[in-house]
Amino acid sequence: MSRPFNALGAVLYPIFALCFVAHNTHAATFTPVFTTSGCSGPCQLPTAPDAAAPADDSERNAIRKDATALNACFRAAENGRSLIEAQCDISALEASAHQGQVYAQNQLGLVSALDLGKGNDIRQARHWFEKAARRGYAPAQVNLAVIYINGWGTAQNYGAALNWLTAAAKQGALRAYADLGVLYMNGWGVRRDYAEARKYLELAANGGDSGAQSYLGYLYDGGLGVVQDYALAVHWYRLAAENGYALGQHNLAVMLLRGQGVRQSYQEAFQWFEKAAQQGNTGARIDLGFLLMNGLGTAKDPVAAYAWILAASKAGDHRGDDYLATLRATLDQQKLAQATQQAQSLNSAALQQSIQFESGTLATLKERGAAP
Repeated sequence: MSRPFNALGAVLYPIFALCFVAHNTHAATFTPVFTTSGCSGPCQLPTAPDAAAPADDSERNAIRKDATALNACFRAAENGRSLIEAQCDISALEASAHQGQVYAQNQLGLVSALDLGKGNDIRQARHWFEKAARRGYAPAQVNLAVIYINGWGTAQNYGAALNWLTAAAKQGALRAYADLGVLYMNGWGVRRDYAEARKYLELAANGGDSGAQSYLGYLYDGGLGVVQDYALAVHWYRLAAENGYALGQHNLAVMLLRGQGVRQSYQEAFQWFEKAAQQGNTGARIDLGFLLMNGLGTAKDPVAAYAWILAASKAGDHRGDDYLATLRATLDQQKLAQATQQAQSLNSAALQQSIQFESGTLATLKERGAAP
C-alpha cells in the first residue's frame, strides 16, 4: 500500500483578507473575518487620546439601540462565525453613521470592504472602521486591525493592528483575544512569545472561539511554549471540530489517523476528514482521497478519491498530485471524466460556502501535518 505524503508540517493559513474562492488551507490566501458585534511593534498608530477608551453608558445604549433598529447590511450567521449579507437601507445607514452612531459606521465599513464590486473603495472601509474604533467600539477596532494587517488602503502595519486589538481586548472582545494570540504566536508586530500567545488563546478558547481552540490545540500538539500533550491537543481540536471549524476537524482527523492522544480509528478519521473536506479544506481533501484510494475506514472508491484530490489540486494545493497520476492509470476515460466533473462540483460548492464570510479571528490557522 502506498503511503500518504510525509510530514507536511505546519502551514500558516491567514484568514483575515478578502477572498472569494474555495478555502485553501495551505496558500497565503485570505478570507474575510470582519465582525459585526463585540464581546462574544514596530510601526505605531498615531492614536487619538480616546482611541482605546470604552464607550460610556449613553454610547453603549446608543449602540444597543442601533443594533436593533438599523437594517444591518451584514449579520452574524447562527453559528456566530460567519457573516451573511442582508437587505439594508444604505441611505439610512449613512445618515446614522454621519450622526456618529458607531454601529452604523462599522456596518458601512463592512459594506465598503466586502462589496468592492459595487463602486466601493477599501479606503472607505478604513475611514468608517477608524471613526467607530476611535470612539471605543470593539468590533470596529478588530476590523480596523484587519485592515492594517492586510495593508488595505494603507501601509501594512502590524504595530497599529496590535494597538487596536489590545484596545478591543480590554473590552473583553473574544475575537481580539484570538487575534492577539496569533500575533504573539507568529511574532507579528511583537516578539514571538508562545506563553503570551497561550494566555490570549485560552481566553478566547474558553469563551467558545473555535479558531482559538484550534490554535491552542496546535500549541499543545507541537509543544510550543507548553509541555507537549497530545491528549490536550485532541481536546481542543475536538471542541473546534464539533463547532464546525474545518481546521479543527482536519487536525482532529490527523490525530485519529495516527492514534496520538486518542484511540486510533480510520473510520472516525474518515468522518472528520470528510466534514473538513466538504468545507473546502484542501489538506482534508487530499487525506480523504488517500483513504478512499486505499480503502482505509471506508470502501475503496478510486473515482471519489480522484475527485477529492483533483479538487484540492485545482484549488492550488498540489501535494496530492502524485496520487492523481497513480489513480489516473487505474481509471478509464469515462470514469476520469466523471471524477473531473465531481471535482468541479466540489469546488463550486466550496466557493458558494466561502461567500458566507468568516466573522471573527484574523489569526493564521495552523494546520496539523497530514498523516505519515
